[in-house]
Amino acid sequence: MRKIFKTMDTGALLSTLWLFAILNYLYCDIVGLMDSHVLKQFLAGRVEGMDISQGFLLGASVLMTIPISMVLLSRVLIFGINKRLNIVTGMIMTIVQCATLVSSPPTMYYLFFSILEISCTILIVGIAWKWKYSQE
Repeated sequence: MRKIFKTMDTGALLSTLWLFAILNYLYCDIVGLMDSHVLKQFLAGRVEGMDISQGFLLGASVLMTIPISMVLLSRVLIFGINKRLNIVTGMIMTIVQCATLVSSPPTMYYLFFSILEISCTILIVGIAWKWKYSQE
Protein backbone atom coordinates (compact mmCIF):
# COMPACT_ATOMS: atom_id res chain seq x y z
CA MET A 1 0.00 0.00 0.00
CA ARG A 2 1.33 3.40 -0.96
CA LYS A 3 1.81 5.98 1.78
CA ILE A 4 0.18 9.35 1.30
CA PHE A 5 1.13 10.97 4.61
CA LYS A 6 4.62 11.79 5.78
CA THR A 7 5.89 10.39 9.04
CA MET A 8 6.01 12.79 11.96
CA ASP A 9 6.47 12.30 15.66
CA THR A 10 3.29 11.90 17.67
CA GLY A 11 3.72 15.12 19.66
CA ALA A 12 4.01 17.14 16.46
CA LEU A 13 0.99 15.35 14.98
CA LEU A 14 -1.12 16.06 18.07
CA SER A 15 0.00 19.69 18.08
CA THR A 16 -1.01 20.02 14.42
CA LEU A 17 -4.41 18.46 15.11
CA TRP A 18 -4.99 20.91 17.99
CA LEU A 19 -4.14 23.76 15.65
CA PHE A 20 -6.65 22.41 13.09
CA ALA A 21 -9.32 22.26 15.81
CA ILE A 22 -8.60 25.82 16.99
CA LEU A 23 -8.79 27.25 13.49
CA ASN A 24 -12.18 25.59 13.02
CA TYR A 25 -13.45 26.91 16.39
CA LEU A 26 -12.30 30.38 15.39
CA TYR A 27 -13.68 30.38 11.87
CA CYS A 28 -17.01 29.00 13.06
CA ASP A 29 -17.25 31.99 15.41
CA ILE A 30 -16.36 34.38 12.58
CA VAL A 31 -18.97 32.84 10.26
CA GLY A 32 -21.48 33.06 13.11
CA LEU A 33 -20.95 36.82 13.24
CA MET A 34 -21.83 36.96 9.54
CA ASP A 35 -25.20 35.37 10.38
CA SER A 36 -27.46 38.39 10.89
CA HIS A 37 -29.78 36.48 13.25
CA VAL A 38 -26.88 35.55 15.54
CA LEU A 39 -25.18 38.93 15.24
CA LYS A 40 -28.37 40.73 16.35
CA GLN A 41 -28.47 38.48 19.42
CA PHE A 42 -24.81 39.17 20.22
CA LEU A 43 -25.42 42.91 19.93
CA ALA A 44 -28.38 42.55 22.29
CA GLY A 45 -26.16 40.63 24.74
CA ARG A 46 -28.25 37.45 24.74
CA VAL A 47 -27.72 34.52 22.33
CA GLU A 48 -30.23 31.65 22.24
CA GLY A 49 -31.43 32.60 25.73
CA MET A 50 -27.93 32.80 27.19
CA ASP A 51 -26.61 36.08 28.61
CA ILE A 52 -23.29 37.12 27.09
CA SER A 53 -21.97 38.48 30.37
CA GLN A 54 -18.40 39.15 31.47
CA GLY A 55 -18.52 35.82 33.34
CA PHE A 56 -19.65 33.97 30.23
CA LEU A 57 -16.91 35.61 28.15
CA LEU A 58 -14.30 34.73 30.79
CA GLY A 59 -15.51 31.11 30.82
CA ALA A 60 -15.37 30.95 27.02
CA SER A 61 -11.86 32.43 27.11
CA VAL A 62 -10.68 29.82 29.62
CA LEU A 63 -12.30 27.04 27.59
CA MET A 64 -10.58 28.14 24.37
CA THR A 65 -7.25 28.42 26.17
CA ILE A 66 -7.33 24.62 26.57
CA PRO A 67 -6.80 23.75 22.88
CA ILE A 68 -4.53 26.76 22.36
CA SER A 69 -2.30 25.52 25.20
CA MET A 70 -2.31 22.00 23.78
CA VAL A 71 -0.60 23.21 20.59
CA LEU A 72 2.45 24.05 22.68
CA LEU A 73 2.14 21.39 25.39
CA SER A 74 1.86 18.55 22.84
CA ARG A 75 5.32 19.50 21.62
CA VAL A 76 7.12 20.10 24.90
CA LEU A 77 5.71 17.82 27.62
CA ILE A 78 7.27 14.48 28.48
CA PHE A 79 5.57 11.36 27.14
CA GLY A 80 3.39 10.22 30.06
CA ILE A 81 1.99 13.63 30.95
CA ASN A 82 1.58 14.50 27.27
CA LYS A 83 -0.37 11.32 26.54
CA ARG A 84 -2.73 11.70 29.52
CA LEU A 85 -3.27 15.43 28.98
CA ASN A 86 -4.14 14.93 25.31
CA ILE A 87 -6.65 12.22 26.24
CA VAL A 88 -8.29 14.31 28.97
CA THR A 89 -8.38 17.60 27.07
CA GLY A 90 -9.51 15.88 23.88
CA MET A 91 -12.39 14.29 25.78
CA ILE A 92 -13.32 17.58 27.44
CA MET A 93 -13.41 19.46 24.14
CA THR A 94 -15.39 16.66 22.47
CA ILE A 95 -17.99 16.66 25.25
CA VAL A 96 -18.26 20.46 25.24
CA GLN A 97 -18.74 20.60 21.48
CA CYS A 98 -21.33 17.79 21.55
CA ALA A 99 -23.18 19.64 24.33
CA THR A 100 -23.45 22.78 22.19
CA LEU A 101 -25.42 20.81 19.62
CA VAL A 102 -28.28 19.88 21.97
CA SER A 103 -29.20 23.32 23.36
CA SER A 104 -30.97 24.42 20.17
CA PRO A 105 -31.14 23.20 16.59
CA PRO A 106 -27.77 24.07 15.02
CA THR A 107 -27.41 26.00 11.78
CA MET A 108 -25.95 24.14 8.81
CA TYR A 109 -22.61 25.93 9.10
CA TYR A 110 -22.41 25.27 12.85
CA LEU A 111 -23.16 21.58 12.33
CA PHE A 112 -20.48 21.40 9.60
CA PHE A 113 -17.82 22.94 11.85
CA SER A 114 -18.96 20.83 14.81
CA ILE A 115 -18.52 17.62 12.84
CA LEU A 116 -14.97 18.68 11.93
CA GLU A 117 -14.15 19.75 15.50
CA ILE A 118 -15.61 16.64 17.14
CA SER A 119 -13.91 14.35 14.61
CA CYS A 120 -10.61 16.09 15.26
CA THR A 121 -10.80 15.87 19.05
CA ILE A 122 -11.89 12.21 18.89
CA LEU A 123 -8.90 11.57 16.60
CA ILE A 124 -6.64 13.32 19.14
CA VAL A 125 -7.95 11.06 21.92
CA GLY A 126 -7.48 7.96 19.76
CA ILE A 127 -3.93 8.82 18.72
CA ALA A 128 -2.95 9.71 22.29
CA TRP A 129 -4.60 6.53 23.63
CA LYS A 130 -2.57 4.32 21.23
CA TRP A 131 0.64 6.33 21.67
CA LYS A 132 3.51 4.14 22.85
CA TYR A 133 6.71 5.48 24.33
CA SER A 134 9.60 5.76 21.92
CA GLN A 135 12.69 7.91 21.57
CA GLU A 136 10.98 10.34 19.14
